[in-house]
Amino acid sequence: MHIHILGICGTFMGSLALIARQAGHYVTGSDQAVYPPMSDMLAAQGIGVLDGYLPEHLEPAPDCVVIGNALSRGNPAVEYVLDRGIDYRSGPQWLAESVLRDKWVLAVSGTHGKTTTTSMLAWILEYAGLQPGFLIGGVPLNFGLSARLGGSDFFVIEADEYDSAFFDKRSKFLHFRPRTLVVNNIEYDHADIFPDLAAIQRQFHHLVRTVPGSGLIIANGDQSTVADTLAQGCWTPVERFGEGADNDWRIAGLDPDGGGFAFSHGGRQQRAALTLPGLHNAHNALAAIAAARHVGVPVETALAALAEFKGVKRRLELRGEAGGVRVYDDFAHHPTAVELTLAALRRQVGSGRILAVLEPRSNTMKLGVHRQALAQSLQGADLCFLLQPAEIRWSLRDAVAPLGERAQVAGRVDELLEQVLAASRPGDSILVMSNGGFGGIHGKLLAALDAGGNG
Repeated sequence: MHIHILGICGTFMGSLALIARQAGHYVTGSDQAVYPPMSDMLAAQGIGVLDGYLPEHLEPAPDCVVIGNALSRGNPAVEYVLDRGIDYRSGPQWLAESVLRDKWVLAVSGTHGKTTTTSMLAWILEYAGLQPGFLIGGVPLNFGLSARLGGSDFFVIEADEYDSAFFDKRSKFLHFRPRTLVVNNIEYDHADIFPDLAAIQRQFHHLVRTVPGSGLIIANGDQSTVADTLAQGCWTPVERFGEGADNDWRIAGLDPDGGGFAFSHGGRQQRAALTLPGLHNAHNALAAIAAARHVGVPVETALAALAEFKGVKRRLELRGEAGGVRVYDDFAHHPTAVELTLAALRRQVGSGRILAVLEPRSNTMKLGVHRQALAQSLQGADLCFLLQPAEIRWSLRDAVAPLGERAQVAGRVDELLEQVLAASRPGDSILVMSNGGFGGIHGKLLAALDAGGNG
């Protein structure tokens, strides 16, 4: 079958392309303004990406067009599909019908931590010999791929609350029908499609309704928004994780050197070695351990696997070091994620200076919903550099005014680059945060630093 994917370089759709190809389909795709790591991964797998959304990309007509949720009516390719009566699906619908129907689905949901937790869980199952399939909104370094069909009945998936397509406004995760569900946390996000937090909780409760009574929900026990969502009705056993004393899986403390954490379960205290720093990653790891245990993986095996977990591309990923300066890349774009990522890096670098470089690129951030929280989220950095693109109508300079001279704002990537280089010095750590390509600023920083461009 010939499957053409519109929006193929999105994290979900690119992963879908890999699975479709592994399932034996001929896969092509279209996108625009593509950037790594998805574009690189598709190229490495021999999946060609056509530039733009031209109708001629759909000639001859494919058997099925899978349409990403970034596309809407008025897009030339979408209009061509509708006018010609070509068969089409949303990505989540195609995956549910073609892959997940007979699988034990382990779904990881939540506003933050989905990609890392899903990657940890998939690696634990792999380490245990279960050969899981998986689809992840990032590239786990243990696998080098964001998705695979797998060789067993287990499938691990990052379960996103964003909508499925222009013709299906349900959250993606409602298609997946998990038997094991992780709810990491619930906060307000995606202001372009959700009017308030209650609307997001409603979608999460719809997800809870799809988990069978013989399944298991692993929920953040410290967060009232999660508790309130489950209180709307729950028909499945629940195990809770977090720092609170009432949790089934309880974080007892982080190692001082950032190399792991202690936890207790069933009256027994144990220690997890972990390469990723920060309290949020301890939460992620504990949720993954609990989910793996539900499919029969002993805790000891999960701990051994986590000790060898290498992390995920664009999740506090060290992109390189030049001129005595380390440059990190992270996907953080929500204030909570920004704050947690900075805290995790601080545990690594100690008293060393952190220069935070932020592109407020998400739809929610562009709308200014979180602007009041922005300055507080950046408090963990010594210096802050923010990009103010033309499409953002509110003032980043005003939003970060509480940071005083610690913060600078620029209207162009090259201008921001110059500011960062002028301020940097050997021993610094530069943390670049964006959910997009950020004009290739990571490579530009490293090249300039290597040439002696830091002040």
